[in-house]
Amino acid sequence: MKILRIAFIVLCCSVVFSCKKKDELGNDFVIFEVDPKIEKVSFYWKDTDGTILKSISRLKHKTERKSEKLKFAMNGGMFSINNIPKGLYIENFKVLHPIDTLSGKGNFNLQPNGIFYLTKNNEAGIIESKAFTHDSHIKYATQSGPLLLINKKINPIFKKDSKNTNIRNGVGILKNGNIIFIMSKDEVNFYNFASVFKDAGCEKALYLDGFVSRTYYPEKRWIQEDGDFGVMIGVTEPKKLNLK
Repeated sequence: MKILRIAFIVLCCSVVFSCKKKDELGNDFVIFEVDPKIEKVSFYWKDTDGTILKSISRLKHKTERKSEKLKFAMNGGMFSINNIPKGLYIENFKVLHPIDTLSGKGNFNLQPNGIFYLTKNNEAGIIESKAFTHDSHIKYATQSGPLLLINKKINPIFKKDSKNTNIRNGVGILKNGNIIFIMSKDEVNFYNFASVFKDAGCEKALYLDGFVSRTYYPEKRWIQEDGDFGVMIGVTEPKKLNLK
């Protein structure tokens, strides 16, 4: 009985610590977890008339016209002049911008960079850009960089004491296949940002962008509807009809 009592106390302490840690993270980061096989996750770039959406507000209007409620949204990768995706972009199985594996400057080219994708079976994945092979099963894909986590380990190019801090957002994949989107509320360096994904249990994670980042998560009272982006990622559900 004494052993069982000790085990119970340890378990309770672990649960309390875990909840406390999650609450503390909530003060510094916006965190959204989604099961892509249950909820609808989509990538967006242009409106139906071909104009680039750019902002979360316009994305919200687009989903409302389709009788969908926008539950969550976040900018989904870097972009070039005229809000053109930087690197690979696939939407509804169509390659709208080619992959970029050339060397260069900036965060996008920090190695390894990677691709976040969803298949037609709504399975999420993150893969190094150089290892990516396109096939007809890829429904959505966006390229960015650098990878934050590689096989559960923090990218070795990051330094704990780096002074390179910024607002940052990224995406990670849990062991059960769920997706986690995270944005920092304050400036943070790459190492500490990657650590959040590691502590959350992600096996892989990809950096999406920096100071331009915005997140829309009304359930947690975090509402940023502005922005000037290329790709955006949104989670929607059917809009409830008002029967009155």
